[in-house]
Amino acid sequence: MDESSNTPVALITGCSTGIGRATAHLLAKKGWHVFASARQLGTVTNLSSGRITPLCLDVTDEASMATSVQEVLAKVGRINALVNNAGYAQAGPMEEVSMDEVRRQFETNAFGALRMTQLVMPTMRAQGTGRIINVSTMGGRVVIPFIGTYNASKFALEAMSDALRMETRPFGVRVILVEPGGVRTNFNAAANQNAQQHTTNIKSPYNRFLVSLMRFTGQIEGMSSTPETVAKVILRALTTRNPRARYIATPDARIMLAVMLRMSDRMRDAVWSRMLGLKA
Repeated sequence: MDESSNTPVALITGCSTGIGRATAHLLAKKGWHVFASARQLGTVTNLSSGRITPLCLDVTDEASMATSVQEVLAKVGRINALVNNAGYAQAGPMEEVSMDEVRRQFETNAFGALRMTQLVMPTMRAQGTGRIINVSTMGGRVVIPFIGTYNASKFALEAMSDALRMETRPFGVRVILVEPGGVRTNFNAAANQNAQQHTTNIKSPYNRFLVSLMRFTGQIEGMSSTPETVAKVILRALTTRNPRARYIATPDARIMLAVMLRMSDRMRDAVWSRMLGLKA
C-alpha cells in the first residue's frame, strides 16, 4: 500500500454491516487508506485488504476509543477523515423504556461520536485540515412515535454537529451531517425486534400501537435505499471542495423532510395519529 502523505486516511466506526461497511469499500476503491472499525473485531476482519485495516473500536468505551485513535496515528501518522457511523435504534414507548436503555442509546449514537471527535481534533487541528462526517438520520429532525429515544439521541447529534461545525472551521476542519432515511441493512430489523420485545408485554397499554408501528415500517421497507447509496453521499461530503452542512442522503428522507418540516406540530401529530391509531 502506498503510505505517502498523498494517501488520505479515514477512520470509520460501525463497519460490521450496512453503511459503514459500504463506505469502507468505496473509500478504499477511491484510493483512501481506511481503518474500518467495529465493536467485535471478528465482524470486520474479512474487510482486510491492501487499503483497509480492520480495527476493534467500541464507541461506548473510553479506553477503546483512545487506543484506536492512537493506533491509527502510530501506523500512518494522520487522520484526514473521521466517519462517525456507529449507531442503533432503540424502539419502545418512552414510558416503558428503561433508563439503562436510554443511556446506552445516547452513549452509542451521540456521546461516542462526540468523544471520537474530541480525540481526533488535536491531530486535525495540527494538520490544518480534516473532515468529520456524523451519520445522523431524517429522524434527527423529525420525530416518529415509539422511537423517541433514538430520535432524541440523533437530535443531540445534530445539535452537537452544528456547534462543532462553527467551532472547528477556523482550524480548517469541516463537520458535516449525513441524513439517510430507510436503508436496507439489518438496522431496521434490529429496531423491529427491539419493538417486538415490548409487544410481548400484553399488559402494556401501548401494545396495539407498537403492532401498528411494525406494520407501518414493513410497508415502507420497499422505499429503502442501499447502503451504497449513502456511502456515495459520504464520499461526496469528504471530497467536494465546499461541503454543505447537511446532506439528505436518500429519496425517502428528502420527501419526508420536505413534507414534515413544513407542517405545524398539530398537523404532524394528526398524521402520526392516523397512521398508528393514536387517537384520543
